[in-house]
Amino acid sequence: VQLQASGGGLVQAGSSLRLSCAASGRTFSSYVMGWFRQAPGKEREFVASVSRSGGSTYYEDSVKGRFTISRDNAKNTLYLQMNSLKPEDTAVYYCAARISGSYYSYKECEYDYWGQGTEVTVSS
Repeated sequence: VQLQASGGGLVQAGSSLRLSCAASGRTFSSYVMGWFRQAPGKEREFVASVSRSGGSTYYEDSVKGRFTISRDNAKNTLYLQMNSLKPEDTAVYYCAARISGSYYSYKECEYDYWGQGTEVTVSS
């Protein structure tokens, strides 16, 4: 599967953004999907994941209540709605797909395909 992330930009603290990740192929619904991010000078970290049906989600603690991950299997698209953005959310955001296993996964090594990243900058 090929993944194309989009929707990043420069926003002020407190604003919202919605990231999208378009997937190629006909098997999107068979993948667990996730979002990761990498801030300048830091390692890439888990943000959120969603089950194949979209019915179950998992979030990193710092984004709980502010970010919402969702998917539209009919459109082969993954989303990340980000509200109440903070300067510490500044990072390049990557979408990723996992072939097998549970949605309850925060480990990079458990994801098989990666998008190219979209940059989010939050100014204070």
